[in-house]
Amino acid sequence: MSGRSHFVPATASGTLILVGLFHPCLQIRPTPIDSLRSAANPDRMTTTSDSSAREPLLQGTLDLIRDVKHAWRALLRSPGFLTAAVITLALAMGATTGMFNVVNTVLLEPLPFPAPDRLVVVNGTAPGSDLPERFGLGNDFYLHYRERSALLDGIFLWSDGTSTLRVGDRVERIRMAWPSNDMYATLGMRPALGRVPVPEDESAVAVISDQLWTTWFGRDPSVIGRSYFISDGMKEIIGVMPPEFGFPDDNTMLWIANDIRVDQVNPGELGVNVIARMKPGVTQEQLARELTALSKELPDRFGGSPGYARMIEQHSALVDPLLEEMVGSAARTSLLVLLGAVGVVLLIACANVANLFLVRAESRRRDMTVRRAIGATRTQLIRFQMAEAFAVALAAGVLAVMLSAITLPMFVRAAPEGIPRLAQVGLDVRTIAGAFVLVLVATLVCGLVPAIRASAPDLIGLREGGRGSTGRRQWGRDMLVVGQTALALVLLIGSALLVNSFQRLRNVDPGYDIADIYTFQFAPQQPELNDGPSFGQLHLTMMDRLRALPGVTDVGVVNNIPLDEGTSSVSVVTEGSDDGGSLVSLTFAGGDYFRAMGIALLQGRTFTNHEAVTPNTSVIASRSAVERLWPGQNPLGRSIHPRFGGLDTLAFTVVGVVEDVKQNEWREEGQALLYLPLTGPTADAWAMGSPAYVVKSPRAESLTTEVRALVRELAPEAPVYREYTMQFLARRSMIQLSFTMLTLGVVSALALVLGAVGLYGVLSYVVAQRTREIGVRMALGATAAAVRRQVVSQGTTVVLIGVVIGVAAALLTTRFLSALLYDVEAVDPIVFAAMSLIMISMGVLASYMPARRASSVDPIEALRSD
Repeated sequence: MSGRSHFVPATASGTLILVGLFHPCLQIRPTPIDSLRSAANPDRMTTTSDSSAREPLLQGTLDLIRDVKHAWRALLRSPGFLTAAVITLALAMGATTGMFNVVNTVLLEPLPFPAPDRLVVVNGTAPGSDLPERFGLGNDFYLHYRERSALLDGIFLWSDGTSTLRVGDRVERIRMAWPSNDMYATLGMRPALGRVPVPEDESAVAVISDQLWTTWFGRDPSVIGRSYFISDGMKEIIGVMPPEFGFPDDNTMLWIANDIRVDQVNPGELGVNVIARMKPGVTQEQLARELTALSKELPDRFGGSPGYARMIEQHSALVDPLLEEMVGSAARTSLLVLLGAVGVVLLIACANVANLFLVRAESRRRDMTVRRAIGATRTQLIRFQMAEAFAVALAAGVLAVMLSAITLPMFVRAAPEGIPRLAQVGLDVRTIAGAFVLVLVATLVCGLVPAIRASAPDLIGLREGGRGSTGRRQWGRDMLVVGQTALALVLLIGSALLVNSFQRLRNVDPGYDIADIYTFQFAPQQPELNDGPSFGQLHLTMMDRLRALPGVTDVGVVNNIPLDEGTSSVSVVTEGSDDGGSLVSLTFAGGDYFRAMGIALLQGRTFTNHEAVTPNTSVIASRSAVERLWPGQNPLGRSIHPRFGGLDTLAFTVVGVVEDVKQNEWREEGQALLYLPLTGPTADAWAMGSPAYVVKSPRAESLTTEVRALVRELAPEAPVYREYTMQFLARRSMIQLSFTMLTLGVVSALALVLGAVGLYGVLSYVVAQRTREIGVRMALGATAAAVRRQVVSQGTTVVLIGVVIGVAAALLTTRFLSALLYDVEAVDPIVFAAMSLIMISMGVLASYMPARRASSVDPIEALRSD
């Protein structure tokens, strides 16, 4: 120990406490024990004298390093204690630092755009209308806001999807977007090479990503000015974006020019994604009020039906931060739940290690008392034990960083798709800094209370010598076990709720079959396919060839395969209605799609092969679409006018009604969906670029080779992509819930084990300390069963208190899981009761083993050992 004495400021924390304990300015008189050491070591005495002129902070740091070295040597003499403490802390600290790195990168790190806090997403709501609670806007909103808003520095709209890129002999489907030309100025980004689109370019140019420039063009600058087949025709590449640019996500490889004009406005056509940049100092509430007021001018400027005017009267603008929109509420909830879970495990681990330090301190109580009696100050004793806690925490922090370096890449690979910026997660300075912060926190949490308690004067302990404890001063350890039990129970309940939700989700009827269905897409780009009938005939031929394959029973096509692609939304006006229309989803289908997918036909008929090659206006509606458009009426033979693509003057006739399907995920309600035929109402109205095929066959898992051979025969130039089975898509659609459930389950199991180990350790130590007392009681006639009951009762009482507190905490915290649950209440009595019983059972089991050891004490040996 040093010849200096210090005091501990009551309000200090973190590094201040650690440095304060070793600060040379906080001196009081030398102690006898230090005088003896100084006399025995003159070199050290000289060093101490010379150091008085050093800077206080530097000297405090040197003292800290010296005492940590001494503490480390003392710890090495107890390898079991050291190993248990370091591994326990390292596992929890590694999980916490890694998870914080993920949350910080995905949720907290600003978007890679200038002034990202001013970027917002603009949607609409119209309470009282048939529209969804939140819906995308239309071209009319975008143009009016762009021209009239006084609070915006920029605004753009966008859509994205996959389409074909052909460069020489290489043909693939890649992710691309169709933003309006003001995207670049609104986001504040310029190309690293070339220029941005201008209105005169129309849709004949494109800008590519740095990744595409690297992988497809070898970073050749001469790519600027060249033309390639992109999406639906030849387009000139005019720019390359910098590496940090990725919108709407990092997978987008290309952006096609898109200039929106007034003549493209169709009042009532909704569903467009709109992003805006607010001027400095403008709040989201101010912008929402202004945009709501501006929207009231739309009918006067663009006209529209009386129903459109009524919808505008009900309309209000919704303005939300772009970062929140990009991350998504489900992903945000999952990450925050996992961060909270690993934080809870860290607290449990700290409680375990604190208990170990308490046990270690009490086992050295006689030594501390002797030191105190011959003149060591209480602060010196605290300092010595805090140095041990810091050494353990520092070793655990180093190991935690190493674990993070291994586990973070594994976490990124295992995480579900769709979480933005996850690829940027990895070991970096923030991870190391976070680990060091946790080292300081763990030092204080694990070491301060045991150090203060062990440094208190205890002359009784000196007088008693080595005799066993009679069980006094156990409240500190008991409270730590209570806390561990409560925290572990919260995690167990949360994990059980997710498991219950996952099981119910697996049993949901999505409205279609997932067994024995293979799906794929290919993108023919033959010049003779520019009209709808030719396009339809190619796909009818392909479906016939597929049906001829062994084991294939049904084949159909659809523009948006469930669980893989979302559908677009359109406003639909029913016959004789003067309202603004109802927002429904739209897709295209052909062949035996409904039979192949097992989608029930409720009324009427499905499409015929004739409708696939002949322009027609037939339409099939889902049950929810019928309920929205014709509640309580027979829809067959009725007409609708979809407002999109300039086709609102055409009337489509309902020929069939089918069951709802869950298009995007199994937790959603069935979509109000309209199916249009493969060809469309006129020969040149539209042709789907590459519909998804669904092939019903018990050989679904092994059809890939034969399907690719057929595609090479019919369309050698066409890339084949998105080859899945429906079972794979079903598993992928639940991966976010299953990933969160699995991760939280592992964390909960770790918490349960740590809690049980903590209780076992406390009771084992109590039994060891009370060996003499137990021996006396058994010598006086106490039975082994009575001793076991007493020890088990002591442990169970502590666990029961923890369970009560844990249930109360879970009632407050499980509501944060609501966004991840399906058909399960956040407060499920059965789950709460079952997890509480498991926790109590683990407590009884952890108590029984020390109890059994206590009941086997030999009274003679116990008394003789004293």
